[in-house]
Amino acid sequence: MLRQASTRLFTPALRSYRPLTTTSPALIKVRSSKPSGSSSSSQPAKPAQPSPAERPPTPPDNITSPPPFEPTATSPSPATPVTHPPISENEPTSAPEVPLTPPEPPATSATEPAAEAADATPTDYSKLKLPSLDIDPEAQVSIAEPEPTKAEEEQRRTGAGKKEYVSSMEKRRRMWIRYGYGALLVGGVAAIYAQGGSQEGQAESKGNFISDFKQNMSDLLDYFNKPAFKTLLPDPLPPPHQRPYTLVIDMEGLLVHSSWDRQHGWRTIKRPGVDYFLGYLSQFYEIVLFTNQPLYTAAPVAEKLDPYQAFLPYRLFRESTRYVNGKVVKDLSYLNRDLSKVILFDTNAEHAELQPENSIIIKPWDGTPRDKGLVEMIPFLESIGIFSPADVRPILKAYQGKNIPVEYAKKEAEAKQKAVEEWERLHPTAVAGAGSGWLSSMFGSVAAPGQQRSNQPMTYLEQKRAQAQKIYQEEQKYWAEHADEFKQLIEEDKQRQLAEMKGSLLGMLGGGPKPADPAPEQKQK
Repeated sequence: MLRQASTRLFTPALRSYRPLTTTSPALIKVRSSKPSGSSSSSQPAKPAQPSPAERPPTPPDNITSPPPFEPTATSPSPATPVTHPPISENEPTSAPEVPLTPPEPPATSATEPAAEAADATPTDYSKLKLPSLDIDPEAQVSIAEPEPTKAEEEQRRTGAGKKEYVSSMEKRRRMWIRYGYGALLVGGVAAIYAQGGSQEGQAESKGNFISDFKQNMSDLLDYFNKPAFKTLLPDPLPPPHQRPYTLVIDMEGLLVHSSWDRQHGWRTIKRPGVDYFLGYLSQFYEIVLFTNQPLYTAAPVAEKLDPYQAFLPYRLFRESTRYVNGKVVKDLSYLNRDLSKVILFDTNAEHAELQPENSIIIKPWDGTPRDKGLVEMIPFLESIGIFSPADVRPILKAYQGKNIPVEYAKKEAEAKQKAVEEWERLHPTAVAGAGSGWLSSMFGSVAAPGQQRSNQPMTYLEQKRAQAQKIYQEEQKYWAEHADEFKQLIEEDKQRQLAEMKGSLLGMLGGGPKPADPAPEQKQK
């Protein structure tokens, strides 16, 4: 009975100090801590009803059961230990008065035996190793794993026994696969070395194997970054049909301006003076239209600018550009022309990254009316065609970064002034005192410097400019008079091309065009 009373007394206190575990609930094994006949509450739990076969016999009627245990709450001093009277066999069994709070154990001295110190109840209830508290897996005794044998340790260290089994047929198949990869690699290297690179690369390599291989490899990798053809223009025409210089011009922002809105969609307008620019400079330059726009969008605009292909005989589109360092570049080395006589007239400096010494870069036209930026460039370009320098690159470098129309106008005015002064020095007046008096005031001075005399000849530039203007007027008159004839020729040429395309398509599908029926005379024979 004392044991049952102690269990009932200590169970609520021990539950409050029960340690919490952080392990997974699946790894916790809770042992049953409730002995039979004991309950954690103040009222006794009803025992489970056994089966009739297991039911014990009925006790005799003369045996009286002891009264139920009822603890009394007392508060003894912590220092005074609680003693229980001995239980006699003759006296009826009864539960002693036990306090609800457990007393502290008395302090043990060093002279007391170790057994008494072990029997003392500790104050830290979380350290009690009771069956009801054995819910932490760490408290369970772990099963020691068997130590590996020497053979297992050697196998683990060397990795023996992990090699998969490969049959002889599989080994032979893998060997032939390796040989095939090796032959493919050797054949690729030989093909790269055997292919013919560019002429400049072959000239630089001079028969060196490594240089030839690097050059051919670079040409192979640049296949998608270079134009589709090695030469974008055909060979120059024989003289006097070929113009001495080549002028490469852009389209969007230089000749036209395109805009889009919801009401009209895409609209393209021509820059003021573009017809005069193309018609007049076509006497001195072979004008090539080179735009970074694709063919299907730029070709219709080019047809509107020059329907007769009289001023723009060659037209290059996005497919003829290069892709260098993430930029679209117009490589002039593919034009099949001498770069000392090629001028790139553009609005984007990235397009002239490979040949900046051959380029003239101006601001793009934004569509404002009455613009004169294109017409103002005519005198400078005209002077190059008239004076015919051996190399245009030094001239373009001298004007690089400057306002070309203004700077060239100053140079031309200075040259004109020097020519007038030189002519006046070589042709003085024969009349003494001429240029003063009432006659000169009435009719004007014949020797006033800087003024045009009636007999003063024009400079070389002025003479050539007058001839070019006259040729331009005659050409415009000729195109206007024969416009209907040229339109008819162009339409006939389109119909002929369509007929050839249809014939080739039918011939490919039907095995060739059918022969014409013989004439009646041939049938009679």
